[in-house]
Amino acid sequence: MNTPIKFAVIGCGHIGKRHAEMIQRHPESELVAICDPRSRDEVGANAFDVPYFQDARAMLDQVEDIDVVNVCTPNGLHAELSLLALERRKHVVCEKPLALSKANCEAIIYKALQVHRTVFGVMQNRYSPPSQWIKGVVDQGLLGNIHLVQVNCYWNRDERYYKKGSWKGTKDLDGGTLFTQFSHFIDILYWLFGDISDIQGKFADFNHQDLTEFEDSGLVNFRFLNGGMGCLNYSTAVWDKNLESSMTIIGSTGSVKIGGQYMDQVEYCHIKDYTMPVLAPTNPANDYGTYKGSANNHGFIIDNVVDTLNGRNTLTTNALEGLKVVEIIERIYKKRNEQSV
Repeated sequence: MNTPIKFAVIGCGHIGKRHAEMIQRHPESELVAICDPRSRDEVGANAFDVPYFQDARAMLDQVEDIDVVNVCTPNGLHAELSLLALERRKHVVCEKPLALSKANCEAIIYKALQVHRTVFGVMQNRYSPPSQWIKGVVDQGLLGNIHLVQVNCYWNRDERYYKKGSWKGTKDLDGGTLFTQFSHFIDILYWLFGDISDIQGKFADFNHQDLTEFEDSGLVNFRFLNGGMGCLNYSTAVWDKNLESSMTIIGSTGSVKIGGQYMDQVEYCHIKDYTMPVLAPTNPANDYGTYKGSANNHGFIIDNVVDTLNGRNTLTTNALEGLKVVEIIERIYKKRNEQSV
């Protein structure tokens, strides 16, 4: 058996603790340190019996045998902390989004190449059974020419989520609804169909004027460079709880709809000369008490990191793909900013 891959986690919120739990469960990985500017008691990290730091530089100075740093902080700190870890020649697992600008993503990729280290993006929705299935269908060309793709993301994020004094809802640390809530679904679009152009959009802030510094809803349409048209309709203004995350694909030889609250159910499949297989069950959504997020697939992320660093696999989401998602969101938000002028 290979020597365990040694991980340190920066950021002990819900997702950071999820990373730490998955690391501890993996037979070929070891959690050697955790870090958060708040106290261990304040973040509820007493279950992790490893050295605790409140400064990332101090952690990297004092814990020498770290192989991988998992960056699980507010979005606006991802680039700074990823670069810090890379400068210390550590591999990086960075939660989505990789950064809040294409320029910062490029800086991360440049540094990773310079120091010969790997940056793993976290886009765990790729691991859900419906996502794995539709990736195979699209890659095999079973739907023929892609004509139309519609993604609907209708979620609830209200005052229970946006607490006063929190990083959530701020432009500098959150970045916007597409970065924090819906970048997973933009990633799925890019993963399946490639880049987009001819972006048009309408944006509104229906319920969040006193909660966030950006829009809560948008209607975006575009063309795929590989052919066909698409649209992304999104909102966090849904009352009380999440409604749906769905994707409808219309091709020349078939149509598919993947729906449910978290794009976790194949609701319609009609493809020429094709029989729909039985898919494995989807993991439940990440549950944060008053609200829910995407599927709890972080264990697959740690599996992929361990397998890749041990030479058994390749990255599920590489840094260039992470950059492309950020760049697409930047281009969409350029339309939002133009609209607000």
